[in-house]
Amino acid sequence: MGTKVEKLKVNFKTLEEFKKFKEYGLQELSMFEDLEANMIDNDIDSPFYGIYYGDKLVARMSLYQIEAKFDRYFYPPQSYLELWKLEVLQDYQGKDFGRQLVDFAKSFGLPIKTNARMQSRGFWEKMGFTSVDYDMERDRGENPLVWYPEGVEAQ
Repeated sequence: MGTKVEKLKVNFKTLEEFKKFKEYGLQELSMFEDLEANMIDNDIDSPFYGIYYGDKLVARMSLYQIEAKFDRYFYPPQSYLELWKLEVLQDYQGKDFGRQLVDFAKSFGLPIKTNARMQSRGFWEKMGFTSVDYDMERDRGENPLVWYPEGVEAQ
């Protein structure tokens, strides 16, 4: 079965699917409230991308583009992506869905920053992400991992 990464439409069906993910939280709840308040369908511009297997959402992530003027990670300073909430449902792990999502994010050609949960660190390192030198003021207790496209280095 061919699977591809697609931008997720935000509707009640997608939000129901989101509840299966451990990383379900405030972001999804606020989308849910927006939908209920406006009773609109597929109309919220979602930062989420996902992979359906059949008609079931089995993997997802959210991607935000951060403007160059806020870039404190990369040289030369530039727009970059923040990748959050990368998650593959338990029964579908180990089938390359996570890699597919990361490759999709890399395809924009921008540097990427993410925060790895402890147990996922190995996965990110396999994907070519590296730790940044910790900067207390900038990283505020986060342990960001970053991916550099060609020609980009640490600030």
